[in-house]
Amino acid sequence: MGKRFDLLVFDWDGTVVDSADHIVGSIQAAARDLGLDSPLEQRARHIIGLGLVDAMTHLFPALPPADYPRLAERYRHHYLAGDHKVSLFAGASQGIQAFCAAGFTLAVATGKSRQGLDRALERSGLASFFRASRCADEGFPKPHPDMLQYLMTALGAKPQRTLMIGDTTHDLEMARSAGVPSVAMGYGAHPRESLEAQGPLACLMSFAELVRWVDRNG
Repeated sequence: MGKRFDLLVFDWDGTVVDSADHIVGSIQAAARDLGLDSPLEQRARHIIGLGLVDAMTHLFPALPPADYPRLAERYRHHYLAGDHKVSLFAGASQGIQAFCAAGFTLAVATGKSRQGLDRALERSGLASFFRASRCADEGFPKPHPDMLQYLMTALGAKPQRTLMIGDTTHDLEMARSAGVPSVAMGYGAHPRESLEAQGPLACLMSFAELVRWVDRNG
């Protein structure tokens, strides 16, 4: 039997790399720098995966628009200062290499900026395994379907033969809007019950489990 999917599209933060806690801490520190109330962890985790401007607008709706660039600058400052704390999830490197060896085309759809993703890919040692990527500053951010539509067009993939793999409801909503099946990773930024409510094909709790699921169902 042939493969069900040709293209596997991965979210990055919270799916491939264990960065959610660091992102939350960086948001909270940036807020303190501007004398703002730091958002609670659950609220800060909810915006992970959105583009930076959308995330800051959601968290700080009363902030004058002229102050958003300063807030974003402070966020980037704190994130980069602790970038060394971010590591791949257990089994992610081996799993991505296994998917590539099995003949899947791999891509990334992320709320990171292009500069941020390129740096992260280089640090991870996985850049060569991904054929394409799309970032929040290159089009419409999640949950708009633009990222998946761009990647499918660039790589010649059909929606029903594409699988979105992500850890947030933003990823799953994007997939549904693009007519693409999805798998949720329940160890990332959003709680499992919120992910399951979006109707993914599966909600998995480790990268090793993802590899087994794709081997059986992909």
